Amino acid sequence: MLGVLAVVLAFAGLLPGTAAAQDGGDAPPLGIPPEARRSGFDQMAPETRAMQADDTANPGMLWVRDGADLFARAPAPGSPPCAGCHAESAMRGVAARYPAFDEATGRPVDLEGRIDLCRTRHQGAMALPRESHDLLALTAYLANLSRGLPLSPPDDPRLAPARAEGRRLFATPMGQLGFSCAACHDRHWGRRLGAATIPQGHPTGYPLYRLEWQDLGSLERRLRNCLTGMRAEPFTPGSAEVVALALYLAERAAPLPVESPAVRP
Repeated sequence: MLGVLAVVLAFAGLLPGTAAAQDGGDAPPLGIPPEARRSGFDQMAPETRAMQADDTANPGMLWVRDGADLFARAPAPGSPPCAGCHAESAMRGVAARYPAFDEATGRPVDLEGRIDLCRTRHQGAMALPRESHDLLALTAYLANLSRGLPLSPPDDPRLAPARAEGRRLFATPMGQLGFSCAACHDRHWGRRLGAATIPQGHPTGYPLYRLEWQDLGSLERRLRNCLTGMRAEPFTPGSAEVVALALYLAERAAPLPVESPAVRP
């Protein structure tokens, strides 16, 4: 399988050692100018775009509905529900501002991390495992409340070190193939790689329903899949590396609008 992938990538000019794959030398700077930023929605087939746009056809809305129920329900007898502290109307725009800095831990957290911190601190509940149905449902519900609003990463100097680390990780060649995220998503977006079109790689739709997965998944799951495809070691779930990349990707994508739950091929 590795050999087949290498042949495809070589023809695409994306293997290390080919002119198109180089991360140094005359490579353009990281990032995509705001006026050139495009959602993966724009590259999809009309029928897939229609599925995302129609809430009655979008499979991700099943998780959104479950998330709304979980938000309104106490996780355990005697503990407050999320809605007991947070009115739904006040949550519009919140997901567009994550990851954000958490005062108590002194570190950035993504939206999933914030949900789990609220559960353990204020609800007397256990943290939900990453990629569990309930955590995806709550995250999808909150992200959906911000649908249509621009990504607005916080201008918080305490986030600068983690954001810089995310930028470094995005630019660093990894794994047996020696790829970086930037090699595909900054420099060759819009080109064909096998049967797929390389997207710019923005996080605007997460959690999203991927037809390939037949399931809803987080940005972290997509990162893990990419790293596996690069023959690199995936990051630990919820790790500082995952949050750092999410921080950089949010800055790189802003001000594109939140789409969750998006649908992707």
